Amino acid sequence: MTDPAIVAEGLTKRYGDDPAVEDLSLSIASGTVYGFLGPNGAGKTTTMRLLTTLTEPTAGTATVAGVPITDRSALTERIGYLPAEPPVFDELTGWEQLRHVARLHGIPDQRADDRIEALLERFDLLTDADRRIEGYSTGMTKKVGIIATLLHDPAVVLLDEPTSGLDPRAARTVRETIADLVTREMTVFLSTHVLSVVDELADTVGVIDDGRLVAEGPPDELKAQAQKGAVSDLEAAFLDITAADGADPDGTDQRATATGTTDD
Repeated sequence: MTDPAIVAEGLTKRYGDDPAVEDLSLSIASGTVYGFLGPNGAGKTTTMRLLTTLTEPTAGTATVAGVPITDRSALTERIGYLPAEPPVFDELTGWEQLRHVARLHGIPDQRADDRIEALLERFDLLTDADRRIEGYSTGMTKKVGIIATLLHDPAVVLLDEPTSGLDPRAARTVRETIADLVTREMTVFLSTHVLSVVDELADTVGVIDDGRLVAEGPPDELKAQAQKGAVSDLEAAFLDITAADGADPDGTDQRATATGTTDD
């Protein structure tokens, strides 16, 4: 049996007395897409930063691709991370930016160039590759970020809002790319507000609210269990799970989980 790609146990991040992520435990199977949903400020980006060593946890542990999050150098070679705003050098061309990233990963130039060219073509960016990034649109810059995330063939890819700023054609390319990654046994941790993307691609969905995981399971199970089966789409289920008032008048927490139990 293959070990999970991501395991977190009691992962917590507090800023002073304010918890951004509280007692988060996850076990995400290798070669799957995990859709990570939550309202703004719920802790999605903080969780991704914890899993990629960019933020140090207050408590708890995690491993990603078999590497503890305390080992930044080893983890960097095993994962790819796309933040909501890709880090790029505006003065570089798209090609130069990607060559720079490839060299950071120690990829030989010829192999890197072949990989860069193939990905630029896939994302319809090849003809603009020699233009400076400062002249790119938001969508073009996002494409460069996605390509940079995939260059070194990571075992686990964490994507924060990968389709934001993209036109429909480019967004479809991203969806197709995610599906292709899974066929190559990569694991995708996907955070997005575009619930149709999660519904289409995710094997498992986790919902975080106020820093806590309040629901988890296959999309169809979450849709069926929210409001006792009255909801038929993921958006309605998400809104039900993250309702501002999670308790009924007797004080019982009614937020759904995939097992039908309530969140403590």
